[in-house]
Amino acid sequence: MDSEDSSFDSDDVRLGFRFLKAGVHHETRRLRSLDALRGFDMLWIIGLEGVFRSLAEASDSSIRDAVVVQLKHVPWAGLRGYDLIFPLFMFLSGVAIPWSVGNKLERGAARKGVALGILRRAFLLVLLGMIYNGLLNFQFDKLRVASVLGQIGVAYAIAALVWTFVATRSTRVIILVGVMLGVAVLQLLVPVPGHGAGVLTPEGSINGWIDRHLLSGQLYRKDFDPEGLLCIVSASALTLGGAFAGDYLKRQAEPHLRTVGLFLGIGAGLILAGWTCATLGYPSIKSAWTGTFHLYAGGISLILLGIFHWLIDFPKRWNWSFPLQVVGMNPLCAKPFAHAYDEEERRFPGEMP
Repeated sequence: MDSEDSSFDSDDVRLGFRFLKAGVHHETRRLRSLDALRGFDMLWIIGLEGVFRSLAEASDSSIRDAVVVQLKHVPWAGLRGYDLIFPLFMFLSGVAIPWSVGNKLERGAARKGVALGILRRAFLLVLLGMIYNGLLNFQFDKLRVASVLGQIGVAYAIAALVWTFVATRSTRVIILVGVMLGVAVLQLLVPVPGHGAGVLTPEGSINGWIDRHLLSGQLYRKDFDPEGLLCIVSASALTLGGAFAGDYLKRQAEPHLRTVGLFLGIGAGLILAGWTCATLGYPSIKSAWTGTFHLYAGGISLILLGIFHWLIDFPKRWNWSFPLQVVGMNPLCAKPFAHAYDEEERRFPGEMP
């Protein structure tokens, strides 16, 4: 098995965030912790991994080995720190939905108009992803339709449309749980011709089978695409989960320690649920966006959001995170540091081909 299947790269995410951010109008107080955590994530996207790798290599060998392994994607099943960069981005794009979509609806905007804006943004991201993958070469048999930009756009659109047209919190929860359970049923119980049910390998998974039959052109791998159709639907659940966290923060008149405690507690519970699923035989696979991976990623993302909220949003806090906020609000300011991205290999340092 080759290492990490994801084609996730920094230019894709910076561009994707620029389009998502275009629809966010913060007329209420700005959530500084969201901007800072997003900036922290963006720094990893442009190569902060290299700094930590250099520091680890200058230390004791046991510490070095423990750190360096976390700075590489897991080959397939499992979870390492480096696997959380893109999911955290997806989660945070969901946290912004109550401000972007919610504020428009609160100002009296028509749901149809809001939905058209969401769909237009998703279409542009899909189109830009295809252009990045070679659409303008007009060799359609070799074109990879799926892309990181496409996944960002469509997954965000699914979550934002749910937030637009579904008003009750309970129904939104049912949709979130339904998506995760539906994906789990497909991945574990639906037999794939020639492989059977529950074979979670690139060639044996239902994700790969759907992409091979429904995605035209080339896949990222011969038999599997980590930004394929089922992966996109599954990723929308993580984005929608972020929207619940954002909604809770937006409804708070002022920061409260109970919010921090709630996020830490729920995050720990999600991690425990992920560990339970993995123990029972449903592994955490980032490239397939399994439900177990969602539980891990959602739990860790929520804990990070709670910690950043406590460190940043409470009154009388020194604004130490301002540089991170600048990057989070304006991710393209990181462009001068884009040398950290290996254009020739079309990947990050540390991301496996």
